[in-house]
Amino acid sequence: MTKEETHTVNLPLKNVDSEHCALIVDKGLDKVAGILAHKVELNNKRAVITIGDDSRAITRAVRAIRDLGYAVPTVQKFFPVLHMSCASCAVSVQTVLENLPGVIAASVNYANATATVEYIPGITDPAAMKDTIQSIGYDLVLEEAEETNDELERLQKENLRLLKHKTILAITLSVPIVVIGMFFMHKPYANYIMWLLATPVVLYCGRQFFINAWKQFKHRSSNMDTLVAVSTGVAYLFSVFNTVYPSFWIQRDLEAHVYFEAAAVVIAFILLGKLLEERAKSSTSSAIKKLIGLQPKTVTVVQDGEQQLEIPVAAVKVGIIVLVKPGEKIPVDGTVSNGQSFVDESMISGEPLPVEKKNGDKVFAGTINQKGSFRFVAEKVGASTMLAQIITMVKEAQGSRAPVQKAVDKIARIFVPVVIGIAVLSMILWIILGGTNAFTHGLLAFVTVLVIACPCALGLATPTAIMVGIGKGAENGILIKNAESLEAGKNIDTVVLDKTGTITIGRPVVTDEYWLNNDRSLLPVLVSMENQSEHPLAEAVTKKFGHQGLVQLMSFESITGYGIQAVVNGREYFAGSKNLLDINNIPVALPLQAAAGKWLQEAKTVIYFANERETVAVIAIGDEIKPGVNNAVSRLVNAGIEVYMVTGDNEQTAAAVAAKAGIRHFKAGMLPADKENFIRSLQQQGKMVAMAGDGINDSNALARADFSIAMGKGSDIAIDVAQMTILSSDLNKIPDALRLSAQTVGTIHQNLFWAFIYNLIGIPVAAGILYPFTGFLLNPMIAGAAMALSSVSVVTNSLRLKWKKM
Repeated sequence: MTKEETHTVNLPLKNVDSEHCALIVDKGLDKVAGILAHKVELNNKRAVITIGDDSRAITRAVRAIRDLGYAVPTVQKFFPVLHMSCASCAVSVQTVLENLPGVIAASVNYANATATVEYIPGITDPAAMKDTIQSIGYDLVLEEAEETNDELERLQKENLRLLKHKTILAITLSVPIVVIGMFFMHKPYANYIMWLLATPVVLYCGRQFFINAWKQFKHRSSNMDTLVAVSTGVAYLFSVFNTVYPSFWIQRDLEAHVYFEAAAVVIAFILLGKLLEERAKSSTSSAIKKLIGLQPKTVTVVQDGEQQLEIPVAAVKVGIIVLVKPGEKIPVDGTVSNGQSFVDESMISGEPLPVEKKNGDKVFAGTINQKGSFRFVAEKVGASTMLAQIITMVKEAQGSRAPVQKAVDKIARIFVPVVIGIAVLSMILWIILGGTNAFTHGLLAFVTVLVIACPCALGLATPTAIMVGIGKGAENGILIKNAESLEAGKNIDTVVLDKTGTITIGRPVVTDEYWLNNDRSLLPVLVSMENQSEHPLAEAVTKKFGHQGLVQLMSFESITGYGIQAVVNGREYFAGSKNLLDINNIPVALPLQAAAGKWLQEAKTVIYFANERETVAVIAIGDEIKPGVNNAVSRLVNAGIEVYMVTGDNEQTAAAVAAKAGIRHFKAGMLPADKENFIRSLQQQGKMVAMAGDGINDSNALARADFSIAMGKGSDIAIDVAQMTILSSDLNKIPDALRLSAQTVGTIHQNLFWAFIYNLIGIPVAAGILYPFTGFLLNPMIAGAAMALSSVSVVTNSLRLKWKKM
């Protein structure tokens, strides 16, 4: 190989920080096919490799380095793709991107017309990708701005308007062609009139099919446009020849048939199908549109004291004071600094009830203020807001590919060439075996096979269902990371729930109180004492009873391990454990003992409140289970799913919480490693295990589980940790999500079944397999209608998911 046929690439390296690391990488690159030479430069933190014409050598080198435990910095971006017309187009774009040097991975989704590309900056860039894609007849939209979304929407509306115009024109001109072809075909100049009417349908309305087919041909590729262009082009040109030179066939005692109606009607039906398909596909991405629509364009900020100024939301910086008026959308994430209101967070959390917001509470972009007005300090803006993260995650998930899609992609790669081969073979067989009118029947079979074959139905079957399913989950506060996760949820037969923060609220709260003789007059004294304490349980008391009517403490003392002691108006008061009362010889009345004993059996913590003579109250503090937990557990059990609870708490506490939640199986005293081992043991029994936790403390167990669920609320949600995130922390969302998974996978299987059946039955019938037995030969016009409706039926079936109950 000559020097001109090679080129050198610099791969940046991460975590390669010693000679030993460099040696490992160096040895690892020895095994990578396509690398002609290489060396690792530790000082420059890079691997210098020389490759030949093998563009995938760089990708293999990056994967080899990753497998060794090191990293090459990469960037992942999403690009809208223009001018795709079928699943084969998506496969073509994806293949070209994958073969571009510096691209590590690429995934193209035909349903939402996006490409997800992971690449190495410095080796390639979006501009190079755009040039490469344009060379095969498609295009990428590179800009990342709000204006770009508006421009894309404008382009989509313009394309839809043009498609509608061409469809109406094609149908309008095709109707008289069909009438003439059926009833007046032997009238003088009938063929010339049909030629005149069919020409604008084929050459104007169907122009894009021929242009795209030519671009594909130049790059030795093919797609649905190839099938349409070849079939209608052959029918049109054959008809023109027979109109101009009918004597060619008459001299051979054959009739000079024309098929202008077939060419025109096929294009009209396919355009109509594309129009219906585009409208249906736009509905599958309605969740993203709703989420993006939650972002206001402008925001009112407060400057220089009380001066109010309206600025674009993109201009908001961290630390700015934002004013939210009644009915307005909250523009960015932040913390309330002044005012009080109720905020509708349903579009993010899926919860219908407005949430009260007051000083110190978090607010999130996209949620809607109700009647009150308040100010808040902007803390997260732009892409950092929770809404922006959700939009990004939903886009990623909707653009991801389910495992079943890999098999469909393989079929899509060879679909068009195989169909063309079948069409040619059927024509040859007709000519050889067809007898009278063999050539005419062969030509019809050739055209009809090309027309009826539909790669679009196959290409739309999986992604449209994924888009609708993930979008529906997002609208209900369920964020699903990708299509693979959505598919995995269907097979879950065991759910493991962490206790704290998942089953329980995750913070101590006052659950019960009992006052001697029902006398609560000393409550202000208790609250004043707890207000001075730094103990975590003290916060539960002050939060329960508020800070109203606080009294002056003459002295205050915290007694480690026992509780607190204070003097008010010359009298001593104690709050803490039973031991604190015992060492001060303070008796506890029988009713108070009975209440405390009952709460201790429920694994609650009891605070005793007393003066120097007697105990006046007992307060129970516990980590309450969340509302709806029992219903969620019951739904899972009724669905045939085993439910386990794991916790680091003691056996007594675990048993009490499990009993309250309706969970039969639990494991107590478990460290993070124990939880992971427990999940492993369940998997070894052949169970498919889902784990629900907070996404951080339970990271080991979440990583081990077959399906990981992060329970989060607010901006602390562990989006990056789990395959699914429940925004509202409502456990009922888990059975909802598992049911949604089953519904979505079921829809995918239905779509694929009908797409395959359609092609398996339609193509042989179009080729004329029924003719020897029934005399039936499929008309190309009917084939065009069937092809158009097949794609629409698949998308419509996916849209049914929207109205199914979870």
